[in-house]
Amino acid sequence: MSDEQLAPDLPVDEAAPVEGLPPAGTVVDEEQVAFDINDFPGGARGAIEAVLMVVDEPIDQVALASALELPVDDVVAHLHALEEEYAAQHRGFTLRQIGGGWRIYSRADYAPVVEKFLLDGQTAKLTQASLETLAVIAYRQPISRARISAVRGVNVDGVVRTLMARGLITEVGHEGETEHTAILYGTTDYFLQRMGLDSLDDLPPIAPYLPEADMLDELAHQGQA
Repeated sequence: MSDEQLAPDLPVDEAAPVEGLPPAGTVVDEEQVAFDINDFPGGARGAIEAVLMVVDEPIDQVALASALELPVDDVVAHLHALEEEYAAQHRGFTLRQIGGGWRIYSRADYAPVVEKFLLDGQTAKLTQASLETLAVIAYRQPISRARISAVRGVNVDGVVRTLMARGLITEVGHEGETEHTAILYGTTDYFLQRMGLDSLDDLPPIAPYLPEADMLDELAHQGQA
């Protein structure tokens, strides 16, 4: 790459200026876009907050350290310090490590007002049937529809489609190699985020109350008979 690069090829009079960026058509030297983290008013912590405000999914500390050109240990220390700072100030948001990455979330204490704002009188919660099906998948994944139906005692095709559409479960493989190969389902990273879990190992210990794999097979075959 040459030492100089042109900004997007837009007519100057049509390119809207963006605060902090040079006008369209301006020749930008690569050295100009380099930064020293200490030059920012809020230092490293302010820079970390700025990045966390624009991510759509939790970002891991290694990627964050790479973007900020800081040692990973320093970034982790700043993340924990920010989390403690938000808690001490009773801010409406908090910084949490979920699914192996960090992201800013609204604080649970303010859940009622957030729900009122988002739902505005409409229900967006999962039905009891969806919750029961999701629980079976979470604790017995990877699992087929036949096995899920065996546990619940009803057809779950519609519920599975709903959970798929909401991004809570996904196809994770297939069972067998025949023409009647069954699709296996499992939970997603989004499921972990919504549940506030770092991994499936953090699920509450209710799995023993669900049938074991052998019993699920027997029930599934009975349902297909």
